Order: sequence, then C-alpha cells, then structure tokens
Amino acid sequence: MKIAQNVRHFATKQALTLPVVSERMHDWLVDLHVDVFLEKADDDRTEERRAHLEAFFDATIDMYLAALNAGYAEAEAREITHVVGSFDFYTKGWTEMMEFPASEVEDHYARYREFFDAHDITVEDPLGEFAPADGLPDAPATPEKLEGGEFSNAEAGYADDVYVKTADGDVKKGDRSDEIDA
Repeated sequence: MKIAQNVRHFATKQALTLPVVSERMHDWLVDLHVDVFLEKADDDRTEERRAHLEAFFDATIDMYLAALNAGYAEAEAREITHVVGSFDFYTKGWTEMMEFPASEVEDHYARYREFFDAHDITVEDPLGEFAPADGLPDAPATPEKLEGGEFSNAEAGYADDVYVKTADGDVKKGDRSDEIDA
C-alpha cells in the first residue's frame, strides 16, 4: 500500500504515548480518519456510515499501538490500520473507500498474517480482538458495488510492501523512518 510519511506521523506516534495529550491525539486521529474516508464515500452514504467509522477508527488506534509494541515500524503499524480499514470496506461493499482493489485483499492479509493471527483479525472480522465489546454500529452494506468492480480510490500494485510517499512526492519501497529527522 502507498502511504504518506513525514515528521508529523512521528510526532503523532509520540503524542499517543504521552499522558494527557494521548487522549486528545487519539480523538483527533479518529476525527481525521472519519473525515478523510467519508469524503471518499458517496454523498448519500456519509451520515449512515459516520457512527460505524468513528467506532472502527477508535479501535484501530489501539491496533496501531499494539503493532508498534510488537516491533513493527511506524509506517507498517499505520499501514496495518489502513489495510484493516479496506478489509472492513470490502466486506461491506464500500468499494469507493478502499485503498487497494479487491484483487489485492489476500496479498495484504498475507503480508501481516502473523500480526493478524495473533489478534484474531480476518478479512471478515477486521478488528479481531480490538473490536468494541458491544460491537460496531450498523451501517448499510452495498455489496452490489463489489460485483461492479469500481474501486475509484484504490491504487493497485503496492501489495508486496509498504510504499512511502515522502514530502517531496517521491515514492519509495519500505519504511522511511531512517530518512526522517524525527
């Protein structure tokens, strides 16, 4: 998958581990991701998906921290959360919100299988043990979109590794934390 990586991502990572600041950063990240992905959703679907996405992204912050604690690089930990987001969107047929096409779902799962298996994460249950105890709010699925095969925001060809788009616009394979002065 192709993701951005810059100093802001490392500052966010640090803020998530600080007392007092961590809760605010957590909430800000949830709001940011909800807004970004709702912008990709069809206009008539945004409000019906909002509560689901808020709960989903709230859980992925804990997943991100668990991936970091398991030794994954910052870009990989963040990518894990984006991969499971696309798993959720895939199972619901929210193809316009997916970051990679359906043909790459299994490839992305295989790359992080060890982490996913350790936390009971599957394509069908993308939060695994990180799921809220009372479950996620329901939101209508659009399975017919999977049949149509339109993945308007998906970028194919990045399933074999994390690809980082740097501040200067270059795309490089692998975590780039060694190049960022954090």
